[in-house]
Amino acid sequence: MSDKNNLLAEFDGVVSGHRDGHGFVVRDDGQPDIYLPSNEMRAVLHKDRVKARIVRLDRKGRPEGRVTEIIERSTAPIIGRLLQEGGVWLVAPEDKRYGQDVLIPKGATGSAKPGQVVVVELTEPPALYGQPVGRVKEVLGEIDDPGMEIEIAVRKYGVPHEFSQTAMAQARALPDHVRPSDLRHRVDLRDVPLVTIDGEDARDFDDAVYCEPAKVGKAKGWRLLVAIADVSHYVQTGSPIDVDAYDRATSVYFPRRVIPMLPEKLSNGLCSLNPGVERLCMVCDMLITARGEIHAYQFYPAVMFSHARLTYTEVAAILQNTRGPEAMNRKPLVPYLLNLHDVYRALLAARNARGAVDFETVETQIVCDESGRIERIVPRTRNDAHKLIEEAMLAANVCSAEFIEQGKHPGLFRVHEGPTPEKLEVLRNYLKAMGVNASLSEEPKPGEFQQIAQATQDRPDAQQIHTMLLRSMQQAIYTPINSGHFGLAFEAYTHFTSPIRRYPDLLVHRVIKAILHKQKYQLPELPTPGDAHAKLSKRLASRVKPPAPNARKPSADTLGWQAAGLHCSANERRADEASRDVEAWLKCKYMREHLGEVFSGVVSAVTSFGLFVTLDAMYVEGLVHITELGGEYFRFDEARQELRGERTGIRYTLGSRVQVQVSRVDLDGRRIDFRLVSGEDDVVLKAMRDKTGGEAASAGAGRRERGAAKPRPGAELKSAVRRAADKKSAAKPSRAGPSKSRRGKR
Repeated sequence: MSDKNNLLAEFDGVVSGHRDGHGFVVRDDGQPDIYLPSNEMRAVLHKDRVKARIVRLDRKGRPEGRVTEIIERSTAPIIGRLLQEGGVWLVAPEDKRYGQDVLIPKGATGSAKPGQVVVVELTEPPALYGQPVGRVKEVLGEIDDPGMEIEIAVRKYGVPHEFSQTAMAQARALPDHVRPSDLRHRVDLRDVPLVTIDGEDARDFDDAVYCEPAKVGKAKGWRLLVAIADVSHYVQTGSPIDVDAYDRATSVYFPRRVIPMLPEKLSNGLCSLNPGVERLCMVCDMLITARGEIHAYQFYPAVMFSHARLTYTEVAAILQNTRGPEAMNRKPLVPYLLNLHDVYRALLAARNARGAVDFETVETQIVCDESGRIERIVPRTRNDAHKLIEEAMLAANVCSAEFIEQGKHPGLFRVHEGPTPEKLEVLRNYLKAMGVNASLSEEPKPGEFQQIAQATQDRPDAQQIHTMLLRSMQQAIYTPINSGHFGLAFEAYTHFTSPIRRYPDLLVHRVIKAILHKQKYQLPELPTPGDAHAKLSKRLASRVKPPAPNARKPSADTLGWQAAGLHCSANERRADEASRDVEAWLKCKYMREHLGEVFSGVVSAVTSFGLFVTLDAMYVEGLVHITELGGEYFRFDEARQELRGERTGIRYTLGSRVQVQVSRVDLDGRRIDFRLVSGEDDVVLKAMRDKTGGEAASAGAGRRERGAAKPRPGAELKSAVRRAADKKSAAKPSRAGPSKSRRGKR
């Protein structure tokens, strides 16, 4: 039914505030959100549950609504800075979606001081003509305290960061080492030279690997062992530790800090496959053919003894030079590492043969100093050691999914579906506009995407084409209904290899054990669904096909597993959002030190309101608003993903190279603004020459235009540059052209 026919109809939903004062009601039925103008947001807050009525369509065609009833006020705490203005205490929320400051009575500030970051509990909700009132519940500290961005994020996103007292008591009661009684009914692998291979900064070790040549029939092959920490032996279903782990669903990784899913005694001690100590594990024991196919496999509980803790860098060096210093230090292990490399190459060949999608993307790592300040942002390089472990884990995960299917036991699969019809149409139009001579079928296979990637890899615009291919795909989820993994080109796939940090993996271990013992695993009680759960439910509602009229209703067991998958998927996204929020905060603080400086970069996204540019030297993304593109009319072409000037014909598209100046940094809004610096931008350079004198200023500008960071100028010079830039911007008014869509997330 169209929104015109829905006028005056009422719908339930959750308020989602916006940074500019208006908001939306995210409808429970999965239909388009209802727009709330700023006057409708006065009596409600972000996350309130309301009943709303659609009263009109606004000029953009959005259903505009009015709140008719507040069903439930959000109990989520509000984090912000305590301020005193004219004798009045108030807290300015760090999350601008709340839209209103919170009044704090004089006796409700506790020990907090002006300027400190605090957690507020509301005592009076907002009214049409009155601000919300609250009391300071917790003082987090000063805004510049080390780690403050993480303290804010875990509360802002509702990430559980303290274990219950009962869980901690249970953890303390666990043994410090493997006991003789734990070894019953386990295969003894202590003499097998299993090793862990992880990053330099890893603290918990889920997996260990070993490989040896083996006959598969009469042909050459390998025996590959993937041993995974047996968390399920220590964490029993429904126990206090299990309840906390289920609530978290995943560990959350921040620069310099981890919020673990399990108490440290388990995650870094008893369950971690540390070198030189006995550990309990679950093993996926596989026979791999020379063509990289899994010929046979079996699962069993075992006890192991890690013979070494290796890093990716170390293993890559050994594989590159078996007579180098790294190889000499690990001489007894070199033959086994070479076996792992051989089986990896076979598995990689099989991956290519089945057409799995494999785009090379640049991942970055934030390097901080002791105080938590960013020192630099560097690209993560993936070498053969990374890929070797990745292929071994994929093989074990595939075996796990097949084992659960063959055992006819409910469980969680990791499902990644192909692009939606809407995204597929956008991608087709884009490829056609870019002159890519490749067609995508109505239900494309992963191999079609990989063929396009390979066919365009030598083009100058290859990066932008690959970016569009990636953006057309859906996010993976956990669900008991297996529909395969599109990106990896697997008919069945699950997560088995990281039970220390992912709850779905722990569930998979329990299911595998139940099948081995010819039993059935019963899920624990689910926690109360939260905001992340509700958001993901709405997002997934559009993917679900309506059931056939004669379809059988799902059993209570199936519904339980569906809820578990939804819970784990939602909390995975919550963890990602919290991590991105912290990274955005750190990048904003980092870029505040580079205000006024000029860098080279590449356009990483094009929208109707401007360009997102990623800096070459910093790997930081910022917005060049459309008003900064020059004094002409720009039209957004969705098919080509470009902005085109109607007068000059100048085009800005994905992958375009540009020079930008850091013009503004909004720490609270997690936003960095750039200003485009073109060849005609002599007014800024002239201002610098006037202040510093001829050649020195020109040389400095030349260094900056090549992407190098200049020595920071004095405040007087920087002010002169900004004034010149402001005058130039004011002299060149710009307007945005019509658009078909806008980017929903930055």
